[in-house]
Amino acid sequence: MFVETDKKTFDFAQFRLIRERSVGRLFWRLKRFTGGYIEPRLHALGFTDFKMSYLMFLSNIEENGITNNELAKRACVTKQMMSKIVGLLEDEGYIYTQKNPADSRSSIIFLNERGKALFVALENCMNEARAKFDAIVGHERMEQVIDTMAELVTKLENEEQ
Repeated sequence: MFVETDKKTFDFAQFRLIRERSVGRLFWRLKRFTGGYIEPRLHALGFTDFKMSYLMFLSNIEENGITNNELAKRACVTKQMMSKIVGLLEDEGYIYTQKNPADSRSSIIFLNERGKALFVALENCMNEARAKFDAIVGHERMEQVIDTMAELVTKLENEEQ
């Protein structure tokens, strides 16, 4: 039996309204803006080989180091991919590795001085971007945006576990 459904025509005006308020699209566009704003500033400061995608790895390294497996888990990549990225970041001078004293089959990954200097420079660049955001929507509204995103991320990550 064939049941006829309501036949709506595609409405570009409605589509544009939905598209402009799409959460995923807004996050993507802000991420693209932030990367395009910060990366050239870091390049000008001497981090010419730096890519914003490195942050998902570098930002998870603790002062006492981290294993490849734990870093892969935090960055949501495979262990094999993490090994390749570790090699790249080590070659570019952002990290160093040492044999794990508890397990000689693995290494512990640390930020080196260049990696630490990157984060100091990154903080300054992020403060510039934040000042730009504050100038557009105001400091209080920007704080609300950050608080809301932090709450969403925390709750959603807790649900995943």
